[in-house]
Amino acid sequence: MTQDLERFLRPEEIARISRLELRARRVVEGFVSGLHRSPYFGQSLEFLQHREYVAGDDLRRIDWKLWSRSDRYYLKQFEEDTNVRIMLVVDGSESMQFKSGAMSKFDYAQTMAAAFGMLALKQHDSVGVSVFDSVIRSQIPASSRNNHLQAILSGLETQTAGGKTDILGVLRRVNESLTRRSIVILMSDLFCPREDLFKGLTMLRQRGHEVIAMHIMDDEELEFRYSGTLRFEGLEDGGKLTCDPAALRVGYMQALDKFLDAIRRRCAGSAIDYKLIRTSDNLDASLAHVLMQRRKK
Repeated sequence: MTQDLERFLRPEEIARISRLELRARRVVEGFVSGLHRSPYFGQSLEFLQHREYVAGDDLRRIDWKLWSRSDRYYLKQFEEDTNVRIMLVVDGSESMQFKSGAMSKFDYAQTMAAAFGMLALKQHDSVGVSVFDSVIRSQIPASSRNNHLQAILSGLETQTAGGKTDILGVLRRVNESLTRRSIVILMSDLFCPREDLFKGLTMLRQRGHEVIAMHIMDDEELEFRYSGTLRFEGLEDGGKLTCDPAALRVGYMQALDKFLDAIRRRCAGSAIDYKLIRTSDNLDASLAHVLMQRRKK
């Protein structure tokens, strides 16, 4: 990727663009230009039946296993189960307001969701978006219609971060709303009861959905570089603490490491793709990780 693309795709540069659509387009265009190829989620095809080969048929569709048993050529026929269905689930709770740099966690998630939606619709996949706190505040059902991008952008752009989180209730609602197998991409700081989180994610996996967890955190949450006497205020529980953060850093980092390790292990054990993302990470790099992981499947 060129230095020019890196400059434009840094969060501080993206944050200067006021309109969400333009932000998302910059991320998508930079990503595609940087890779020199379009990213595909891949079509979902279901096997329908065999039929006998006739001259001129595509040889790539011959079922060679069946040929080895019958000594006759048969083609596999598939029924297109439409293109891939993607549901973007964006955390809009109050803790997502936090920022120490150019973009809050919610700004970052909002922009990533818009970019995912734009990419998916470019390749005619169905995509929907849900923004939540303790309830689903905005829900755009999955569609691949040409005009669907504006519905997605409107659903994202009108939302702000606020409210507490009920992750289990929200994931249950998402699960109930999905009538066919989908790719569910959760964008959240995962500051919620861990057992509720994995109960909800496991529920989605048991229904056959593919689940991707994009764990979005601020640099200060990950490094805790504060100094001097400061007062910290909780964004969702309302608690306050005045202290010298340097005296707490060792304990904080130990607790953080334990938290992140537990999340990684539980995701791996439940066959959930997991990626820890900093709000200082270039947005195209975060987009690339998820799409490249899917290319390997």
